[in-house]
Amino acid sequence: MTDWWRNAVIYQVYVRSFADGNGDGVGDLIGVRDRLPYLAGLGVDALWLTPFYPSPMADFGYDVADYRDVDPLFGTLADAKALIDEAHGHGLRIIVDIVPNHTSAAHPWFQQALRGEGRERYIFRDTPNDWESIFGGSAWTQVEDGQWYLHLFDPSQPDLNWDDQEVRGEFESILRFWLDLGVDGFRVDVAHGMVKPRGLPDVGRGNQATMVGMEPVPFFDNDEVHEIHRSWRRVLDSYPGERIGVAEAWAPTPERLANYVRPDELHQAFNFPYLFAPWDAAELREVIDASLATSASVGAPTTWVLSNHDVKRHVTRYGSLARARAAALLTLALPGSAYVYNGEELGLPEVLDLPPELCQDPQRLRDPDSGRDGCRVPLPWTRDGGWRDPWLPIPAGWAELSVQAQEGVPGSTLELYRAALRLRRDLTGDLTGDLVWHDSPEGTLMFSRGPVVCAVNLTAEPVDFGVDGTLLIASDVPGAGDSAAWWKVKCQP
Repeated sequence: MTDWWRNAVIYQVYVRSFADGNGDGVGDLIGVRDRLPYLAGLGVDALWLTPFYPSPMADFGYDVADYRDVDPLFGTLADAKALIDEAHGHGLRIIVDIVPNHTSAAHPWFQQALRGEGRERYIFRDTPNDWESIFGGSAWTQVEDGQWYLHLFDPSQPDLNWDDQEVRGEFESILRFWLDLGVDGFRVDVAHGMVKPRGLPDVGRGNQATMVGMEPVPFFDNDEVHEIHRSWRRVLDSYPGERIGVAEAWAPTPERLANYVRPDELHQAFNFPYLFAPWDAAELREVIDASLATSASVGAPTTWVLSNHDVKRHVTRYGSLARARAAALLTLALPGSAYVYNGEELGLPEVLDLPPELCQDPQRLRDPDSGRDGCRVPLPWTRDGGWRDPWLPIPAGWAELSVQAQEGVPGSTLELYRAALRLRRDLTGDLTGDLVWHDSPEGTLMFSRGPVVCAVNLTAEPVDFGVDGTLLIASDVPGAGDSAAWWKVKCQP
């Protein structure tokens, strides 16, 4: 048992925006397969692929119509198998998205439900309660015979009824289908929300589930969901090679989040408090300490993530590329598993000026001030983009952020990531033991793991960390404003 997932760096491939293999302007599995050497050369350990299943694409594939196939937009099942096998040949593991909270309204089960057949698989009732959809408006839609069905997200995404044994059996079968095909694990979408409160009670105005990012936090974090995750863990454990489950779970407290990664449940859970922490030394330290304590309480690794397909890219959130580069070195120095989002290694900012008529996110269609299109713009592979008529336009200003412009250029963000990931792997034997904080100037962070010291200046003014050791890597001149550096020392500071 290698427990590879405890320290893995996992790259999130947003499939439609990563690489286009057939020239239709939409990323696909062929494109991912073509870029496997790039990803292996970057130095990551695994790829998480966003949904590529048959779908009407009302929510970019998170509305699944068939969980055992590939949408023609992204390729074929044979392409998926070839991608899995070739990724393994490059030493990369493959994690796929599983979407168990809801199906597409185009799923055969829901089409049957609309005809009055098999409605027990979904959540239908004669009278709606007061729940609101994550995407705005009521969480209920009425069908022709007068009943209402629940959808926590878009009306085209009806929620499944996880009290129904057929639903549970079907998803265990789906997991086995992809595990038999060779995938190394699953990222579980809305892992906290699958089981609803008994009786579907009204919650009252002002008491709706609070929102962090996109998801409802306390109201749908029900204890009954853990029975499902334990059953899935048994499925994962029945396969060789340490197949894993990763929870996209929102919980009201760190202690409740830890429940998702107990030894008999899933292996990892996304660390959203770290993702949403501001560029502030005191607040980051508090989040890091709380994250490490929470995961340690159940013997699980902590995860660290700076960006994903649902939030503004951290170059924009933090306010500068310099801060984003420093944050990358901070993140990769922390104990546990790190996630890198689609193009993060290029230092891409959020695209804030997309023409409204091109924006397609259902969240933005309901709220013009929100939306996730800007973090999903396709990656620039060449100075001219490298895409033919991409599904979202690539800004002309990204020419010097492209892979072509950065590859082999000392000091570029791409080469910074490559160097940091290579060092992280080379230093595996040194990055052991607990994180130890050390005194440092106000507005900065400094800690060690074994003989490796990481120091981060979160202020605009230069500081002298006074580290006596060999400089391993730096995002800028060591000690410069908004910078981070690693040293290897003989004696800890």
